[in-house]
Amino acid sequence: MGTEQEYIITVFSENKVGLLSQITTVFTCRNVNIESLTTSESALPGIHKFTIVVRTAPETVEKVVRQIEKKIDVLKAFVYRPEEVVQQEIALYKVTRSNSVEQLVRRHNVRILEVDTDYIVVEKTGHKEETQQLFRLLQPYGVQQFVRSGTVAVIKSRRELLNEYLEELEKMRRQPQSEPCNA
Repeated sequence: MGTEQEYIITVFSENKVGLLSQITTVFTCRNVNIESLTTSESALPGIHKFTIVVRTAPETVEKVVRQIEKKIDVLKAFVYRPEEVVQQEIALYKVTRSNSVEQLVRRHNVRILEVDTDYIVVEKTGHKEETQQLFRLLQPYGVQQFVRSGTVAVIKSRRELLNEYLEELEKMRRQPQSEPCNA
C-alpha cells in the first residue's frame, strides 16, 4: 500500500436527505478519517457539491471515490491533489479583549467582526496552517472560542469536469439505440 497523502474529493449530487450519511459510511467502512467536509450549492442549478478532505493512500482514495459514485443520488465524484485546487477556509476567534490582542490582529490582516468590552471576535481566511498559526498566537491572550470551517475548493483546470461529464451523458442519451436483432 502507498504512503498517505492529502486528497480533496468533490462529490456532485442532488440534494437528497440521507445522502451525507451514505457518503460518510463509505469512509467509515474503509477506515478513512474525514479531515474536513463542507457542502453547498454548486454553480449548476439543483446540484450540490460536497468537498471532502482526507489523508489516505492513493489506492484507497480511488476505491472510496468509486464506491461513492455507486450511490444513486450521486452524479459524479472527482479526486484531486492539493496543488490541483485553490482552497481556503475561514476561522473565527473570540478572544479576551486587550490592547495587545487588538494590535496582534491588525498585524495579521484579520477582519474584526465584533468588539465588546470583554472580548473581540475576529475572522481569518486562509489555509489551515494560517488559521492554526493565528490560533497559537492568540492563545496566550485567552481564546474563549475558536471554530474553523471545512475546506472549500475550486479546481485550477480551465474546464469544469462535471460539465464535461454531464455533456457526455447527454450525448449518449441522444444517440439512437440500436435495435436488437430478430432472427
